[in-house]
Amino acid sequence: MLNWLIINYIEVTGAILGLIYVILSIRQNISLWFVGILTSAFYIVVFLNSKLYANMALQFYYLIMSIYGWYIWKRAASNSNELNNNMPVSTVSNSIILWCSIIGVTLSIILWKILQIFTDSPFPILDSVTSSLSIIATWMITRKYLENWLLWIVADIISVGLYFYMKLFPTTLLFFIYTIMAVLGFMEWRKSLHVKLLVNKQL
Repeated sequence: MLNWLIINYIEVTGAILGLIYVILSIRQNISLWFVGILTSAFYIVVFLNSKLYANMALQFYYLIMSIYGWYIWKRAASNSNELNNNMPVSTVSNSIILWCSIIGVTLSIILWKILQIFTDSPFPILDSVTSSLSIIATWMITRKYLENWLLWIVADIISVGLYFYMKLFPTTLLFFIYTIMAVLGFMEWRKSLHVKLLVNKQL
């Protein structure tokens, strides 16, 4: 067991940081963005070694979005009238749903073809679909849209099967926990949204 941990310490560390990231996300704690940077750095190495190139490239996107997310949350909090001085949860409009759907499908096809032609990725379709869902969901988190959790649930379920097949067992366990926590995150953010709507109605 100790030898296995030593050999796989990068993946184990990334998995632990990833779990902390989700917990902070559910709690709407701005520190999640700093943990996100560290998590992405570790998983760049993990996915490179596993030849999951779309997921590896996704980690670079996470790095950028972690900086962007911190800026958006910090700015919104300073301008917010919320009692906890926190950026409020909101829901996506129909136009955003339409655009996200178009972008998601288009991005999945593009990534699939790139992986199929230029790499030796063993699962180019699943790799591209989970990456596209994650890209959109991460952007939704920066805007604090409730629906980000629904996308994470779908992406995490697919990822559990993919990583298990690739024998990335710490990551498989992590994404199984992610799936459960995404459900909890949706429930917690929805509760926060209902409180916000109730307060606004009373005002």
